[in-house]
Amino acid sequence: MLGRLLRTKPVEQLSSDGEHSALRRSLGLLPLIALSVGATLGTGIFVVLGAAAPKAGPAVVVSFVLAALAALFSALSYAELAGAVPVSGSAYSYTYATLGELVAWICGWCLLLEYGVSVAAVAVGWSGYLNAFLDSTIGWHLPAALSNAPGVAGGVVNLPAAVVVLLATAVLLGGVRESAAVTTVTTLLKVAVLVFFVVVAVFGFRTQNLTPFAPAGLAGITGAASVVFFSFIGFDAASTAGEEARNPQRDLPRAIIISLVVVTLAYVLVAFTAVGAVGVDTLGRSNASLATVLAKVTGAGWPATVLAAGAVIAIASVVLTVLYGQTRILVAMSRDRLVPPVFARVGRRRVPTVNTLVVGGIVAVLAALVPLGQLAEATSIGTLVAFGLVNVGVLVLRRTKPGLRRSFRTPLVPFVPLLGLALCVLLVLGLAPVTWLAFGIWSVVGLVIYFSYGARRSALNERPSTTTPDS
Repeated sequence: MLGRLLRTKPVEQLSSDGEHSALRRSLGLLPLIALSVGATLGTGIFVVLGAAAPKAGPAVVVSFVLAALAALFSALSYAELAGAVPVSGSAYSYTYATLGELVAWICGWCLLLEYGVSVAAVAVGWSGYLNAFLDSTIGWHLPAALSNAPGVAGGVVNLPAAVVVLLATAVLLGGVRESAAVTTVTTLLKVAVLVFFVVVAVFGFRTQNLTPFAPAGLAGITGAASVVFFSFIGFDAASTAGEEARNPQRDLPRAIIISLVVVTLAYVLVAFTAVGAVGVDTLGRSNASLATVLAKVTGAGWPATVLAAGAVIAIASVVLTVLYGQTRILVAMSRDRLVPPVFARVGRRRVPTVNTLVVGGIVAVLAALVPLGQLAEATSIGTLVAFGLVNVGVLVLRRTKPGLRRSFRTPLVPFVPLLGLALCVLLVLGLAPVTWLAFGIWSVVGLVIYFSYGARRSALNERPSTTTPDS
């Protein structure tokens, strides 16, 4: 039994699966960068900044840098594995090749939590900006009962959040090339909106808003970093497109690193100017915090309207790209028969139709009924576990497959992967006990599914298994 749990899927078999995939190879470097930036640059900065600022004070800027460092070290590990094992499945596939089937299942289960819950969280943030846009343009907004989750300011169901998830599902069903074109356009718009915000907010900058800089000390900075780490989730989305990239060995590592640099620069500039313009208290009182900043700085409605309009379009693109990532992880797990084979079945437009419909429906329900704060922290814990496993995977693959062709090599091994792992541990310890409880329940459910279904139906049961990572 132990041998079955530790068996690894040969890298050669993973590569063969990718080469014979029914998915269409149509994505070049620019669409991959747009996919990665588009999946990252969204609710994390448009909304979560307001939730994190009261925890750390003005030092929330440092929290973003700390979270970026954790993401950077993990990104370097992701880049190496993406170039060496260019298949759908992201960290799940990498872990299967290095740490064994059980750990791969746990990683894949964490990724499903990361992607699914983060889509719901992004959709909830989109709902807030939609209301801000409607209020500033026509003086009307959706009532709280239809725009908030139960238990939040009189909410019953967050209808806009559910609708945007269903719209993204429809776009994905149209085909990956069409989805990539939409993502590229909306990502460029998103960057332009954030540049506009920085330029306007800097005119309201007041140094007194930066004092006291760290009222809660290191604990506040670390706690806020655990929350804003949610903002960096998505840079790994490019790695889920391994079977739809035209030149994955060359382009996947480049897309991952470039997108993280772009996103980090944007976050630090936006956080610094936002805190300096209005202070942390004002940021913490709004679900559309950046629009609130512009309204207060200018005393006029049109800058906030421009930002809210851009956010409505831009955040919707995050829903699209992250939802895409989750469906591709399910494709990989289904192909390995750890989940039912229907999730890997490709339809007429070369997309996993049933997979996309099921995922879209479940995420729409989450977005409609669960508050943003709970969604963001649940996303962070799933991501941090997956990122930690990727860092370990680099170390294992360096030892077991030293001659494997790598188009990118993580520098300063073993120090960079070990630092990435340590920072993931630090941030995950900063999450709330209720988040740990939810994660524990999710993990138990996942293990029950694996032992009752996946372990007995695994595709490795039909071929000679690899019982140890170095066999």
